[in-house]
Amino acid sequence: MSEGYKDLIVWQKGKSFCINIYKLTENFPNSEQFGLVSQLRRAAVSIPSNIAEGSKRNTRKDQNQFYAVAYGSGAEVETQLSIAKELFPKLKIKIENLEEDLIEIMKMLNKLRSVNQRL
Repeated sequence: MSEGYKDLIVWQKGKSFCINIYKLTENFPNSEQFGLVSQLRRAAVSIPSNIAEGSKRNTRKDQNQFYAVAYGSGAEVETQLSIAKELFPKLKIKIENLEEDLIEIMKMLNKLRSVNQRL
C-alpha cells in the first residue's frame, strides 16, 4: 500500500536533511540558540513539511504552491548555511556536505513542480 508523500524520494531526502541540520546546529554556540539555530531548524523543517502538505492537496496548482514554499525554504537554508560557514569555519566540511544535499533536494523539487505543471 502506498504511503503517499512518504514514498516521495524528495520528501525522504528532505526529512533526512532536516535531521542533519538539527545535528549540525547542536555544534553552534549557545549564543545562536535563538538566532541562526532557530532560523535554520525552522526553514529545514519547512522543506519536508510543505512537500507532505502539498502532496495531500486536491489540485496540481495547490500542490505546486506548497512545493514552491518548500523550494523557498531551501533558499533560506542555503543562505543561512552560507552565513554559518563564515561564522563557524571549523564546521565548513559538514556545512558543504549539507549544501550538496540541499542542491539535490532543490533540483528534485524543481522537477516535481515541472512534472506537476505538465499533467
